[in-house]
Amino acid sequence: MRVLPDACGIDFGTSNSTAGSGVVGASGQVALLSLEDGKPTLPSVVFFHAEDAHVSYGRAALADYLAGYEGRLMRSLKSLLGTSLIDEQTEVAGRALPFRALLAQFIGELKRRAEASAGREFSRAVLGRPVFFVDGDAEADKQAENTLAEIARGVGLSEIAFQYEPIAAAFDYESQISREELVLVVDIGGGTSDFALVRLAPERAGRAERRDDILASGGVHIGGTDFDKYLSLASVMPMLGLGSQLKSGLALPSAQYFNLATWHTINFAYTKKAWAQISDLHRDAQDKDKLGRLQNLVKERAGHWLAMQVEEAKIALSGAAETRMDLGRIAPGETLLLQRPDFDTAIAPLVDTVAQNVASLLRDAGLQADAVDTVFFTGGSSSVPLLRERIAALLPQARRVEGDLFGSIGAGLALDALRKFG
Repeated sequence: MRVLPDACGIDFGTSNSTAGSGVVGASGQVALLSLEDGKPTLPSVVFFHAEDAHVSYGRAALADYLAGYEGRLMRSLKSLLGTSLIDEQTEVAGRALPFRALLAQFIGELKRRAEASAGREFSRAVLGRPVFFVDGDAEADKQAENTLAEIARGVGLSEIAFQYEPIAAAFDYESQISREELVLVVDIGGGTSDFALVRLAPERAGRAERRDDILASGGVHIGGTDFDKYLSLASVMPMLGLGSQLKSGLALPSAQYFNLATWHTINFAYTKKAWAQISDLHRDAQDKDKLGRLQNLVKERAGHWLAMQVEEAKIALSGAAETRMDLGRIAPGETLLLQRPDFDTAIAPLVDTVAQNVASLLRDAGLQADAVDTVFFTGGSSSVPLLRERIAALLPQARRVEGDLFGSIGAGLALDALRKFG
């Protein structure tokens, strides 16, 4: 067994985060570190308690929010990178909290938990990053990486390298194969969809430089939180008034609905200005019952609760033909039946874009579809049936392998840390 005393791989994800220790056993695979309750994943969530200034993280943060404690829930923190919001601040327990400080607080906690699990300090790390933090803007994309590097150095990681997340997942898969394969890695995470065409083989695995093995990489800023958003806008927000009319015959403004359907903007719906706008809409709406539900949602600060119901419905519809959402917190006794075709219709434009990106990747690499041996799926949202069907149609002859949906990237980053810092 080989041990790296001060280097690790860190996958700071939109929905979940992991860390790999760089300890490699006889199998050649990396064991991820336990970060919460013996589990290798830490949901990327922070909850600030209003009464005693206590801060909880991960599953504990979600549990505290759902238990009804007064406070502020923050989720999808990674989505701030590459946006103008990263240089702004938000109010937490009556004080201004810069979003950069929020990310530093979570990443610092992730590092502390990894160190506690490994029993040693980490000063060097390979951090995962999407192929594009920002689509079509190289300068903004580089700034997002620089911001993440600055935050990582600020929490004690003095030496940092970056690796594309789908490449890291490829390294994890490579530790499990016995022959050479040309692999398309499909990583559908919470915030982005990333792809890589990589030539993998056991005899290549030990090489420090793998540039020649990477035939192409690409990505698009579409992920699981976008699937949540489109499902919410299509099926849930109409029950709160989206698409209905004012007494004047004009359509209701949609801004508050988009805020509530988007994880990292839900808290914007709780401001005094937003409440005043919603109250005005209720007064002028033709369907006051729907706007009453919207008022109840905001009054109870139940936006994250509703987003969790939508996320659970998305997960359920990835494995079942239908599911029923409980809306009792905002409309007592009310439920909403959702069926797979509803989900497929809602996310079809997103899946089209993802499929087009994969097709472009093949063209850029100059490859015919039958040249690809394996499609390796990772990322929590890669299990969405419509998405898998579209990619299977592009590569009908390739075998399909499902990796550890939440751990392959972190394990691959730890392997990369072993090569880069070992």
